Amino acid sequence: MADDVAALLRYLDVERADVMGYSHGGGVALRTAIQHPGLVRKLVIVSTVFRRDGWYAESLAGMEQMGPAAAEMMKPSPIYQTYARIAPRPEDWPVLVTKTGDLLRQDFDWSNEVAAIQAPTLLVFGDADSVRLTHVVEFYGLLGGGKRDVGWDGSGMSIARLAVLPGVTHYDILSAPALPTAVIPFLDAPMPEAR
Repeated sequence: MADDVAALLRYLDVERADVMGYSHGGGVALRTAIQHPGLVRKLVIVSTVFRRDGWYAESLAGMEQMGPAAAEMMKPSPIYQTYARIAPRPEDWPVLVTKTGDLLRQDFDWSNEVAAIQAPTLLVFGDADSVRLTHVVEFYGLLGGGKRDVGWDGSGMSIARLAVLPGVTHYDILSAPALPTAVIPFLDAPMPEAR
């Protein structure tokens, strides 16, 4: 999917883009920055992991159940309602859920690749997210953040940023008023010096 994003940017003749993704889309945004670093100016990752075990056990258990039976149970959800409204073949919903489940069950660890990202990166999570808070801190550390006191003038600050939104879950983070409040200033800020 990251290759598809890169191909689209090239097709649109976009030299460098700010890339943002949420949950599974956050993984795609992250892989885009890893696989096509020259295309990503700034990166915003919302509520996703860099290693599969970053999800809470309950979330992983839900991923294990993603298949045709789950597709039927998910029909009352907003995601299905959107899919049914815009998909050319809404009857393929079980196929999508099954393929998504197959993808979510794959193990991965992108620690080394994350540590090599050079683009200024903002990580955004809810304080009641499906991602373990210890994983969030590790993610931020891989990007160079949270390793030391940056000094009274901020001169030791990394180019990574972390926002943990209060009272927000994995499921309502996109509608949280604090999300654009965190993201827009990051995207509008001048490009920092490379690390």
